[in-house]
Amino acid sequence: MQLVVARIGRAHGIKGEVTVEVRTDEPELRLGPGAVLATEPASAGPLTIESGRVHSGRLLLRFEGVRDRTAAEALRNILLIAEVDPEELPEDPEEFYDHQLIDLDVVTVDGTEVGRISEISHLPYQDLLVVKRPDGSEAMIPFVSEVVPEIDLEAQRAVIDPPPGLLDEAEAEIAGSRKDETAGNGKGAVADSGETAGDDRKGDTGGGREDEPS
Repeated sequence: MQLVVARIGRAHGIKGEVTVEVRTDEPELRLGPGAVLATEPASAGPLTIESGRVHSGRLLLRFEGVRDRTAAEALRNILLIAEVDPEELPEDPEEFYDHQLIDLDVVTVDGTEVGRISEISHLPYQDLLVVKRPDGSEAMIPFVSEVVPEIDLEAQRAVIDPPPGLLDEAEAEIAGSRKDETAGNGKGAVADSGETAGDDRKGDTGGGREDEPS
């Protein structure tokens, strides 16, 4: 199986280095020196990683044969693709590759059917499950343990515990009205504490990115 593991960003310096947007939980394995990666578009590759280093929190790579800024800049926005055994699983049981999640049925904790996962959206600080609903609309579900308490690959099901308003905007309006009513009387302080699951997300995504199918 081919998985997108990074997207090349802008050139860095004048010696052929580029920044990369990491899209894998295992950059040391997928983006280490010597790795040979296919590309999208295919005409730009394959590319062999010569060296890599972290600078100001960003991964920088240098590819064999890319020696100057002009050549590095020509690679901008190219996707890097690794060949992965489809049976391979992440080391952490709480991490998942995109291809494992696509097409899972989504239900709430009380068994209500929500839809089916059609896409994983990788944002800088959080991943979202894009769920296609029976009426054709889409729901964006934050992929954190607090909201997605269970992924059952054997049953091909994701169980969600959505907060008010995540699936129904009317619920959000009602919840907001109730908060307004209780403001000033000391009630609801705990519920409005702002505490979240923090980094307890389904998959440490190495820069906020996971492997995704090309």
